[in-house]
Amino acid sequence: MRYHVNGSLVPADEATVSVRDRGFMYGDAAFETLRAYGGDVFEWRAHAERLSRSCELLGMGDAVPEDLYDRILATLTGNGLEEAYIRVSVTRGVQPGKLTPGEATDPGVVVVVKELPSGGPDGDDVWEDPAAVETASVKRVPDAALPARAKTHNYLNGVLARLDAPDADEALMTDSEGGLAEGAASNVFLVSEGALRTPSLDGPVLPGITRKVVLELAREEGIPVREEGLTPADLRTAEEAFLTNTTWEVRPIARADGVSVGGGPVTELLTYRFDERVAEHYDGD
Repeated sequence: MRYHVNGSLVPADEATVSVRDRGFMYGDAAFETLRAYGGDVFEWRAHAERLSRSCELLGMGDAVPEDLYDRILATLTGNGLEEAYIRVSVTRGVQPGKLTPGEATDPGVVVVVKELPSGGPDGDDVWEDPAAVETASVKRVPDAALPARAKTHNYLNGVLARLDAPDADEALMTDSEGGLAEGAASNVFLVSEGALRTPSLDGPVLPGITRKVVLELAREEGIPVREEGLTPADLRTAEEAFLTNTTWEVRPIARADGVSVGGGPVTELLTYRFDERVAEHYDGD
């Protein structure tokens, strides 16, 4: 494998960053996880905008290079990949060892890829079974402490939640008041009361790109959508439930805190429509 590090495509064993890079030292960096279908990046504009917003929230709005898309394509081509996972990281770079950052005059930019099965109606899911999820005791960090809309290297909150639910496929986190927020690496949806429901972005919830696409598809289908405050109990008593993220796409929830939930007609329809959206991407639309 070859990865793109600070402007150069290099072998994996040479793909290194400085021990003084602030992304390593302090988690002072932003990242995006993306999917390539047919050699092109799915929902590129949305991912690029979110990465820029994350960097702006970190006070390094100019750190994202203008040729980032070209660097991603070069990494895919250099590894002969068309169906792939992509991770892009932008750090503040190497600076003197003090907490207060300086201007990001020489940011670090890293692109890592690995092969993933193709998506769409003729593709394969990257997960083997519907997910079993558990509500972790670890709370989601409040927005006032660390904005959820900033996708940063500081992912310890999610790591601790996963450690708290080691036997689950995903750990769910609640906010400081016990409201359902999100998974450690996913957004949460449920179907009940005649609507598709998901935690509001008013809480500490990452504005997921797949979340956005699913909401668009639901509205196109005339499915009532409610972005609102929810609880783990709402999930356990739902008619259907599923998770979304870039790698899983749409993954039904089989069990929540040991209670059977499962997919259903709404989950199946949205999965079908999501696969159609991916197929349109292959067709160049």
